[in-house]
Parts: sequence; structure tokens; C-alpha cells
Amino acid sequence: MFIAQRTFALAASSRAAIGNRWTSTASGAGKYKVLVLGGGSAGLNVANQIYNRFKAAGKALNPGDVAIVDPAEWHHYQPGWTLVGSGLKKKQDLRRPVDSLIPPHITHVVDSVKSFAPESNSVTTASGRTVAYDTLVVATGLQINFDGIPGLAKGLADPRSGVSTIYSYDTCDKVWNDIDALRSGKAIFTQPAGIIKCAGAPQKIMWQAWDRWQKTGRGDTVKPEFWTGMPSMFSVKKYADALNELRIQRGIDAQFQHNLTSIDIDNHTATFTKADGSTVSADYSLLHVVPPQGPLDVMKGQPICDAAGWVEVDKETMQHVKFSNIWSLGDCSNLPTSKTAAAITSQTPVLTENLFSVVDTGKLSGARYNGYTSCPLLTGKNELMLAEFKYGLVPQETFAEYLGDQAVPRTLFYYLKKDLFPYVYFKYMVKGTWFGPSGPLRPSFPASLQ
Repeated sequence: MFIAQRTFALAASSRAAIGNRWTSTASGAGKYKVLVLGGGSAGLNVANQIYNRFKAAGKALNPGDVAIVDPAEWHHYQPGWTLVGSGLKKKQDLRRPVDSLIPPHITHVVDSVKSFAPESNSVTTASGRTVAYDTLVVATGLQINFDGIPGLAKGLADPRSGVSTIYSYDTCDKVWNDIDALRSGKAIFTQPAGIIKCAGAPQKIMWQAWDRWQKTGRGDTVKPEFWTGMPSMFSVKKYADALNELRIQRGIDAQFQHNLTSIDIDNHTATFTKADGSTVSADYSLLHVVPPQGPLDVMKGQPICDAAGWVEVDKETMQHVKFSNIWSLGDCSNLPTSKTAAAITSQTPVLTENLFSVVDTGKLSGARYNGYTSCPLLTGKNELMLAEFKYGLVPQETFAEYLGDQAVPRTLFYYLKKDLFPYVYFKYMVKGTWFGPSGPLRPSFPASLQ
């Protein structure tokens, strides 16, 4: 066991008291006060918020004290791929060069992490560099396993296969092309068992396709079906019940606890594995697939991760359970909530406040994350069900007091998803100036908890 692991394998209250005040007075080549791994939604948001938080406290970091490690050329607004797959947006409008989103006072290290050495406060990158830190924030995201379903990659590469997915920049526009071109036959929309980005996204496409076929006179010739590895339409019972009722009203068949396991594109056949281990096959004319997803391969077996490869953090403070100067948020963490951009907007202020407090005082602040996340469920053209909930799958609705039950699809919610959210994302969120349900107002938190 590493020395650092022995040192920090303490009760949460003891860890909080230890703190991790910075030992260096300035960052230098290969050493940063705050090292953020990942330049996605979580990484950009948290790097900017951390920098801004110290500045607001009159303890400004110097240019170059904060670094983001990410090899990507482009940053994508991934929630918008649903809009592309629905024919509502062009995918080119939903991405920006990564460099254009990183301000000059934050260093961009064009590389990716290869291994972690928390006992020496350093990481090794894919290029072989050793990068040291005082504080580490891990926001590396998750990976889409396109090879996890035999036949999927081949189907996505074939423009005539009828197989598509919104879970890739390269393929999200193929989704709408397939939907709009289909004139008759069975259209199967799948969702895997287990963790995926935005668990409502698989059926958003189904509802949008259903609406399109109804309005173009194909409602009697195209038969949509929902095949999911999950036991219900959604994890939160309130929204699951409303969505299932909508499904029945619209005449859409469903198969629950049926997990897509292979595709035969030559015969247009999909094979599913049921909960009891048996298999069943179904013919399709259109097949929308959500690939299985999981931790990055590089994270598996790392000392900061659990057995599956998720970064182990306290679910309320986002501080690592063993190493007090390591933090994590977003899709790569083991936080027991849905992996959405909305969740990140509520996680970041809490992580930032606790990180600042630990560095400043040696103690955690009173900031706690309650698991808030949101899933804007498109249910058709000009309508959307806005699911918002927290830990325990308990609804936590922002607009219910003013607009009524959010399980009822509304036009206003549709335009929030289609127009406002993409604007807010690039205008505010990636710059660290959007704070979840409180919008542009940074929430106030209690001082250090003893």
C-alpha cells in the first residue's frame, strides 16, 4: 500500500481536518497548483470556476498556475447531438476548437493522462511527461464502447444499413437521415442496461421520430418499438410512469430487460439478451443504438479508481476518499447520479468551494452536493418533459411552482432545450459562470464545518 494511501485512509472528518495547503509558491515547468485532467464540460467548467473563486477571495492565482490536460482539437456540446439526430440543429454549430475555450491565464497541455502516482502528486502522460501538481481535479469523462456490440461499427459505417446512433459526432446526423428516409417497416430504438450518458437520450430520438412519421403520413406504415435493458422507461418512477403512459397512448410497443448484444446488418436482424440469459432476435428496418459505456480504459486499475474504473470520491463533497488533494466530478466519477451536463453545473460549485476551503483553511466548507441532475426529455416537436431529480431518485423540480408538474410535456421546456441551453453552455458554462439551477448567480455555502 502506498504511503499516501496509509496517510489518508482515515475517517471523512479526519481527512477534512488534514487539508492540502499548497507547498509551492508558484507553478513552474511540469508543476501546477491545480491540474485538471480533461477539457470537456466538467473540465472547462471547473478549471474556470476554481480560478475565479480564488480571484474573488483576493487570493488570485497567477497565469499558468492552473492547467487543463486534453489532447482533443474540438470541444463538442454533446447534449446537442440529440437535436442533430432530430433534424433541429447542424452538428457543426455545436462544437468549438478547444483552444478557443481555454483562457490565456489557464495553460493547455495538449496530451492525455496515462497513469497516476498520487503518492508523489504527479501523473504521467501518454507522451511520457511527468506532470506534478499540488491539487488534482479529474474530469476525464467516460468512453463509448462501439465495439461492445458485434456488428455495430460495421452498421454505422454503412450508409444503407439503417443503423445509427446519436452518441458520436460522426454519426449523429445519420440518425436523422435514416429517420427521414424511412417509409415503412419496424424502427427499433435501444437502450443498454448500465451506466450511460443522459439515460433519457435513447428515447428522445424515438419520440422525435414518432412525431415526424405521424406528421408526414407514415404513422400507419412505420412501427416504432422501444427495446431497453432497463426494467422501466426511466429511473425515476414519476417520470417513468408518465413516459410509459405516453408510450401506450401512442401505440409504441416496448420490451424491458432486453439488452442489445449483436447486430446482423446483412439480414437486418438485432439480437437481444434477456434478464434470464436467453436471447431473442428481431427484424428491423431502422435500428437506433445506444452503445454500452464505461470508464476510460486508462482509468482501470489506477490507484485513484474503484474496481470498475470510476474515480472514488465522497458523493457530497467530491473529495477523493483516500487522497485529500484529489477531486473528481462529471462522467468519470463514481457519484451515484445520472451523468449529464446539468449534474456537472451543480457539482462544480460544490467541488470548487470545498477545494478552495481546504487550500485556504485546511478544512472542507459546508458545501454539499445533493445529487441534482436533469434530463430534458424531448417527447415530440414543440414539447418536452423536464425531468429533474436528486439522490434517491427524488424529483427536484425548478419550475413546478410556477408552471406546474414537470412530468407534463411543455412547449417552453422544448425551447429551453433547443435554443437556450446551447446558448448558455457556450456563453456561460464552459467559462465557469453558470451554477446549475441558480443560473449565473454563484450559490453561497456555509463556512467550514468542524
